[in-house]
Amino acid sequence: MSKLKLKKGDTVKVISGESRGQQGKIISIDVKNLRAIVEGVNLISKSEKPNAKNTNGGIVKKEGAIHLSNLMYVEGGKTVRIGRKIDEKTQKIERISSKTKEVLK
Repeated sequence: MSKLKLKKGDTVKVISGESRGQQGKIISIDVKNLRAIVEGVNLISKSEKPNAKNTNGGIVKKEGAIHLSNLMYVEGGKTVRIGRKIDEKTQKIERISSKTKEVLK
């Protein structure tokens, strides 16, 4: 399996699907299924039983998972592709922006 170009904490934009155009930070990534949960995007209604946190239960809005192919990294308000290169000094693989050729965090 190839390495993922997106990671937890990245700001991304949804490029296709029902939530197209919305932006948010990645909360978590499911590596096995190649899906991510993005903050405030792809909200679904889910019914919950009463528990310690929610004593009444009922219908709750939660973020649903989105496939990684439908997400694109946002840098400076614009979407960019992410590439990878090996740093010559440390021999580590770094993520770089395809437009600015700068190393991403």
